[in-house]
Amino acid sequence: MVSKEKKTGKPAPAARSVRAAERAHPVTLREVAEAAGVSTATVSLVVNQKKDARISADTRKRVRDAINHLGYRPNAMAQTLVSGTSRFIGLVADGVATTPFAGQIIHGAQDEAWKHGYALLIANTEGNAELEQDAMAMMLEYKVRGILYSTWFHRSADIPGPLREADFVLVNCFATEPGARAVVPDEEQGGRSATEILLRHGHRRIAFINATTPAPAKDGRLHGYREALGTAGIHFDPDLVLEAYPDQEGGYGATDELLKLGVTAVYCYNDRMAMGLYDGLREHGLSIPDDMAVVGFDNQEVIAAHLRPPLSTVSLPHYELGAAGVRMLLGLDEAPENGVAKIYCPPVERASVLAEAHA
Repeated sequence: MVSKEKKTGKPAPAARSVRAAERAHPVTLREVAEAAGVSTATVSLVVNQKKDARISADTRKRVRDAINHLGYRPNAMAQTLVSGTSRFIGLVADGVATTPFAGQIIHGAQDEAWKHGYALLIANTEGNAELEQDAMAMMLEYKVRGILYSTWFHRSADIPGPLREADFVLVNCFATEPGARAVVPDEEQGGRSATEILLRHGHRRIAFINATTPAPAKDGRLHGYREALGTAGIHFDPDLVLEAYPDQEGGYGATDELLKLGVTAVYCYNDRMAMGLYDGLREHGLSIPDDMAVVGFDNQEVIAAHLRPPLSTVSLPHYELGAAGVRMLLGLDEAPENGVAKIYCPPVERASVLAEAHA
């Protein structure tokens, strides 16, 4: 005889009620204790990994088996109250989530945090000071392990008051006060690497189109350019350094002045500027890289890899900035004496440079 359950394909009422009951509430500490045949205090000690508690290996195993069988989840907030800290790391950003480099800092921080048993609490404030204060207050209430404070471009930043109540690391920004730990791009090394791409391909007369807006990147990338020229035995000529607004129109507008300099190659402050320069050079009937080799900075994938020819550039290490910030926060990486760690900016060579240029 075929049962009703098999005919309908539905579970019997008793089975339904048991499973419904299992879903009705989370497994409690008492249920784990009953399943393991121990007290709730013993379960609590095992869950909180109190290694100095006098509990036999067999009892610990019974408790862990019961936890796994029943699907018990410890109360994270209760554990936070016991330990005084949580398995969360806060990340407060002023615009990281909406920039062209979008989630790379977040992605790097999240991957590194997971690797060490932490999760991120993320707040994107868009520069709203009140929201920033509220976000950090909430993170402090959750007793986060620490807070990463990030800006969407490399700059000096004031340390907000609530941030001082936590262990913190500045990411893609720095503070002028001594001892503030930070991770930032190595702008000088990046500028040096960008110039070296052109030097390796035989160029000797190289222009640099810098930004007009004051920033650590403006100073650092110029210093790197000068340093690379000096190492190659080339005298620095300030007349070969132009300034333009760091966007596509700025690069385009600098074309006429650049062509008066008699250079064979140019290094641009960023990829958007290089994109505008591509347009300007083509309007003059010039070919890249045959008539002018071009290198940018940022490795903004939506631009650099899709220009024709693809643009040689230097990457801003946003992913590694996030990961390095977490490592520094957790004490896995030591901060330099001045507190600011500089992260390597990798060069990316593509077809916008000429294999052999005229000296």
